[in-house]
Amino acid sequence: MKKMCAALGIVMMCGAAPASAALLTVTQYDMPNGDGQASGGSFNYWDRNYTGAGSTTTDGAALTGGLGKLTDGIISTSPWQTVSNNAGTGEYVGWYAPRTLNPTITFTLLGAPVVNSIEIQLDNTIFGGVLAPSAIIVDGVALAASFPAAGTVGVVSLTGLNLTGSTHTIQFIQQPGTWTFSSEVQFFGVVAGIPEPSTWAMMLIGFAGLGLAARRRGRTHASA
Repeated sequence: MKKMCAALGIVMMCGAAPASAALLTVTQYDMPNGDGQASGGSFNYWDRNYTGAGSTTTDGAALTGGLGKLTDGIISTSPWQTVSNNAGTGEYVGWYAPRTLNPTITFTLLGAPVVNSIEIQLDNTIFGGVLAPSAIIVDGVALAASFPAAGTVGVVSLTGLNLTGSTHTIQFIQQPGTWTFSSEVQFFGVVAGIPEPSTWAMMLIGFAGLGLAARRRGRTHASA
């Protein structure tokens, strides 16, 4: 193998390079359902179309084994009150601290990735008592976070994580008496053993070169 790599001048053939950080696939997440009118809300902020087990129309009900709003690719840029409804199918999941305190979400990722960063979309408009949490805990560790400015909607980026394994927890530590609203959670990193596209291209070029060299040797031996 070393001679092969040297002859071709393609060192990358001998091993896959680490892939650039990419959006990782979430296969399921478990959490308490959002709250709503039964808890004093103007609308229902459930994960209404969640695909797993549990009552998606009950405040704080345990939801397990499925996917929903937090991974549907919709990163809301609108304040919660403009995209919520009574059916609970709006863009946000919302938890009310007096009803569902400090909700924990357990995510399962495809493969065995290394998580470099997490992005969490939050509403911090303050309107109706909706505020960003006071802290975010990932896998039991409180992380420094820069929350959206008061009166705005935005994304919290947690970087430099280097988390291994396929299961990770995110807990929102709520401010007393407030609502926490999120529309999307995304994980970024690399999956072990998967080369970058550029590495695949180099490998294919290398194999093509080996085939050409073999054919030339075959013709040389035949003419001899």
